[in-house]
Amino acid sequence: MALPQGEAHTPVVLGEADDEAVLGVVTLEILGLVFDPFKRILKPMRMLLI
Repeated sequence: MALPQGEAHTPVVLGEADDEAVLGVVTLEILGLVFDPFKRILKPMRMLLI
């Protein structure tokens, strides 16, 4: 999967030809993104380095 924010491998669920494509939480986490439901945008995830 490739987005302007980055590129990564992610699990895929195959559906029918007329199904909508959606990004799941696992895919967003792999790309280091979170969805802001109030502004309806993707934002970089705040990550802590330990």
